[in-house]
Amino acid sequence: MGNTTSSALSKEILEDLKLSTKFTENEICQWYENFQKQCPTGRITPEEFEEIYTRFFPESDAKSYARHVFRSFDTNDDGTLDFKEYIIALHMTSTGKTTRKLEWAFSLFDVDKNGYINKTEVTEICQVRAIFKLIPKEEQSKLPEDENTPEKRANKLWAYFEKKDNERLAEGEFIKGVIENENAMRLIHYEPIKQ
Repeated sequence: MGNTTSSALSKEILEDLKLSTKFTENEICQWYENFQKQCPTGRITPEEFEEIYTRFFPESDAKSYARHVFRSFDTNDDGTLDFKEYIIALHMTSTGKTTRKLEWAFSLFDVDKNGYINKTEVTEICQVRAIFKLIPKEEQSKLPEDENTPEKRANKLWAYFEKKDNERLAEGEFIKGVIENENAMRLIHYEPIKQ
């Protein structure tokens, strides 16, 4: 078997994944490229999966949880995850929400790149966004009383994570907190309030 089949993602799997997840073709192909770099064999072992998973949830006991997740997605019981099983796992554990966007949002908030975000960093980003006028003027005036300044938005967002002002937040906690709160999601992506 030549390398051509392994380096290109089959149309069939691509279509299948587009149907069963909310990822776009572009995203799936990007995941696939990364997958091939990290797993030249085309298979992920439980150990590799744990490593990926722990990166998402550094504070929690991700290891034992990762094993369960791994087991539940190894649909053909061969002790490894292939690309399709891996994407479905990612999709399911991110509850189909845009985890990619949230990872990016986290790295955006993680100003000093130490792997955690704190309230000061969140406030800073909210202020930077306001300076760059990422929120149109006419939208600003429609914002609720507790969201109409960058500081208030930062306070409101931080409150969703149930952390004290001096505590810090890991990436997994951040993603989980946002996915569980529609309003936090809205504050992060700044989506206009649906009328």
